[in-house]
Amino acid sequence: MKKVFNLLMMLAVVTCMVSCHKTKKENAKEQTTAENVLVVESVTSTDRQDMFLNYAENYKWFETSIVLKDYLDSEESDGTVESVTNVFQIITDIDETSADIRVLLFTHTTDTVAKEVIQGFWVGDDALNDEEIKIKFNDAYEALMATNIPKPHSRQVVLREEVGPKAVNPQYIFGNTKAQVYVDAVTGDVTDKNPAFDE
Repeated sequence: MKKVFNLLMMLAVVTCMVSCHKTKKENAKEQTTAENVLVVESVTSTDRQDMFLNYAENYKWFETSIVLKDYLDSEESDGTVESVTNVFQIITDIDETSADIRVLLFTHTTDTVAKEVIQGFWVGDDALNDEEIKIKFNDAYEALMATNIPKPHSRQVVLREEVGPKAVNPQYIFGNTKAQVYVDAVTGDVTDKNPAFDE
């Protein structure tokens, strides 16, 4: 009887050890998967901090471009982000009559971060630095998908405040040159007409 009891105890200990080991592996897998997801707001916050600390306190943030894993009109589309590119500009005075003007692009994938510096101005957008962006990318994506508006055959999204005849809130623009859908980054309103040019 004592041998049977000892055998059952050993079996229980081995089962517990295997179960605990499996749980640790699953937790490690979940953590790895979570780390390989690009969160637009986190990436942008990190880039803005980098700009402030390493380039110029008076930098301008103009755009956040997002490339999705799947096309917006495909059944597989779930809003998974493949890459994020943030666009900044800095102006450094050289002397009283001249300045050094540079555009900096920070591009993130799940594995890499690349920085590119281009001499010159960024045009077509108002700066987003002081804008109150209330709608996160995932919420903008869900708002788009909840509408009956046809989804563009595109993997592209850009957060920007376009310069136009009308002053508008920053917009998440889903689409390409053929078709766009706009999600207001403050109110969450969705439209297929460009608010900056809509009559």
